[in-house]
Amino acid sequence: MAKPGYGKRSAPDQLPRTRADFGLLPARERYVAGFVDHLPEGAAMSVKQLAKQLPLYGQQAISSALTALSVAGHLRRVRCAVGAGDETRWVFRTFWSRTAHDNEWWQAYLAAEHAAHAASPAPEAPDTAPPPPWVPDQEPPPPVCDEPGTEQGPEPTPVPPQRAPAQAPDAQPAPPAPALRPSEAGPSPAYLALARLGHEDHRLPLSADDCQELEAQAAEWLARGVSVDYLITALTAGLPARVDTPLGFVRRRLADKIPPRIPTTPSTASGTPAPPHRILMECTDCGRPGQPEALPDGLCRPCRTTHRPDTDETPAPPAEAAQIKAHMTDLRSLLRTV
Repeated sequence: MAKPGYGKRSAPDQLPRTRADFGLLPARERYVAGFVDHLPEGAAMSVKQLAKQLPLYGQQAISSALTALSVAGHLRRVRCAVGAGDETRWVFRTFWSRTAHDNEWWQAYLAAEHAAHAASPAPEAPDTAPPPPWVPDQEPPPPVCDEPGTEQGPEPTPVPPQRAPAQAPDAQPAPPAPALRPSEAGPSPAYLALARLGHEDHRLPLSADDCQELEAQAAEWLARGVSVDYLITALTAGLPARVDTPLGFVRRRLADKIPPRIPTTPSTASGTPAPPHRILMECTDCGRPGQPEALPDGLCRPCRTTHRPDTDETPAPPAEAAQIKAHMTDLRSLLRTV
């Protein structure tokens, strides 16, 4: 089962599984699609996890295959807000369909999912995110046995309150412990998220000075309602084969991929909290958030521009195209004179 990440969720209206499924896709996409289709509900769907389970392809190839499957209509990636108030957190899902659907179908389905999650106040159990690693584990309460006829051990005898030891007449009271300044209270969640990047992917090692320099930018992401896991996933998804300057690369991603700020509405200004966006779609290629109608084929505008389907035909150079155009004009003139 997936931890907070791109857990698999099966979409409705799928045809029964057959041997001809994904037969029109290229070999790599057909291989990845067949594997994903047999994954159980809630299975991890991040690029890193799929690359670990599919040794034939690396992370870059898996990312390209998922992008192609999104364009083909088999999947959409979304993030969902669960909880309410200060307890709101983001979880991530990949909706999968063995049967390809067009953009209109996906928009209608995600709109229905949005309405369903907006009406449900409590998150589902598999989507509950564990506490971040910097939060110490709490001691579990002792088990309580409710079975009849089972004897429990005697309760410990309560210890009476002890008197404080008498002080000597000349003894001075101990000075109070100095209060910690905010800077001494430990690193912030934004700093710790940046420090984890090098552990999540060796191509993004950041020094202590680098984390301090980028801390304000990362904190702005967290202030806009995203979780630490979402921030790390957005910064490490779809990395190139080599990152020469991790500091500059992360700074650029923090600026380019920052999620939108939810504007203040009249209902929130009057004291009535507005319902949060329960479903927000993400670009399958780069993770940029947006509404479903703004991400046709599951891709944002820049990724749609750079994504080119594999074809056997190559466009003619500009000079050759001009010669062809002039030649066709001469042929038309000749035909008119005949």
